[in-house]
Amino acid sequence: MKFLPHQILPALCAAALLAPCAVLAGQPDSRALAALKRTGDTLAAANAFTFHSRSISEVPGKSGQSLTLLSSADVALKRPDKLRVRFAGGAPHFDLYYDGAVVAAFAPGTGVWSVTKAPPTIDAALPALERETGIRLAAAGLLFSDPYKAMSADVSGGMFVGTVSINGVPCDHLAFRADGADWEIWIESGKRALPVLLAVTYTERPNRPRVIVEFSKWNLHPGLRPGDFVFRPPANAREIPFESVTKP
Repeated sequence: MKFLPHQILPALCAAALLAPCAVLAGQPDSRALAALKRTGDTLAAANAFTFHSRSISEVPGKSGQSLTLLSSADVALKRPDKLRVRFAGGAPHFDLYYDGAVVAAFAPGTGVWSVTKAPPTIDAALPALERETGIRLAAAGLLFSDPYKAMSADVSGGMFVGTVSINGVPCDHLAFRADGADWEIWIESGKRALPVLLAVTYTERPNRPRVIVEFSKWNLHPGLRPGDFVFRPPANAREIPFESVTKP
């Protein structure tokens, strides 16, 4: 993280801030890519995993003022074709199920649900979900079969910022620039290199909205069953068009 004391002379401060910008504008730093690959390799090797996340999102309000939403998610994944995400908090509260054939969304608060056909793998389903419903997961890159490939595919610059302690865990801080987004990730400095924090700024959207995601409770050996990813509508639930479930 770049924290500079106020006592530093302006010239030194300017030099410190300009140097990272020069790195970000050029080719990605090999050390940053190597650290990112450690994360990708750990997740790619896991046939299944679960994690909890907490997010802070900035979104444009109707008045033009940016609003801050606090939300959380519990994610369960089983390769190659099972995904469940339970969203809660200030963002739309709904559960998302993908079983390799369909994607279903259920809003417990209103008792409504929707379903739509989906491609046969997580790798194909995630882009289709965003394209057809507008649902975009900030941490989607971590869910692909090759997370490193997904996260580094359109990177145009990047740097290894440094090492910092987060909740007592030494973490490598990486920063990258890609088409439409500037993003940073903090990963455990050890061999597992699991993600601890992610920050994304969407540079091509109005007001450059930003989301920060904190990861916890990683489990790379969960006892997941195929039935955990199948949505069964409650008896009193009502089916509606898919997009309506995911809107506030």
